Amino acid sequence: MTIDCATKTSFGTSLAFRKRARLSIFLLVVVLALTGCTTDGGAPSDAPMGQNSESQSENNSTTNGGAMPTVSGQAGEAPTITAPTGTPPQTLSTEDVFVGNGAVAEATSTLTVHYTLMAWSTGEVVESSWSGEPATFGLNQVILGWQQGIPGMKVGGRRLLVIPPDLGYGATGGGPIAPNETLIFVVDLIAIS
Repeated sequence: MTIDCATKTSFGTSLAFRKRARLSIFLLVVVLALTGCTTDGGAPSDAPMGQNSESQSENNSTTNGGAMPTVSGQAGEAPTITAPTGTPPQTLSTEDVFVGNGAVAEATSTLTVHYTLMAWSTGEVVESSWSGEPATFGLNQVILGWQQGIPGMKVGGRRLLVIPPDLGYGATGGGPIAPNETLIFVVDLIAIS
């Protein structure tokens, strides 16, 4: 069988198009997963976005007798997350793994990020953008845990978010997220627009 140059080009273009289409579908599913499914319809919490209330914790290594997840890895590379143990926190917990030196995220920012999501109950990674392209979305379009935990983060930084069910997907869960699941996100902020 012979393949002329026109056939090779057509096949290569078709294959590239299919890969881009699959990646686009994957990113759309990720954005939809991050934007939907709050138990309160996305209503604001008592704490201002991006500010921790006194009941929220920062930089805690343990909570409620359990060990918080630990995060390692270099900037520009997928993080390694050590699964937590014990009872998860009942309030949002944030920790800057490393602080960026770029623009600061605000409640109304559109973000480009890489992220990894782990379920507290299983210690398993549920999804990660590191297997493809970064995700881009408006911060005001995602779950409350992100809306409250990301503002103040700087481009170039990596932040750990431990999000209780009431700030995540709640009693209904969503997609691969079980009902009443505590979410562990590690977010690398790439750009703000």
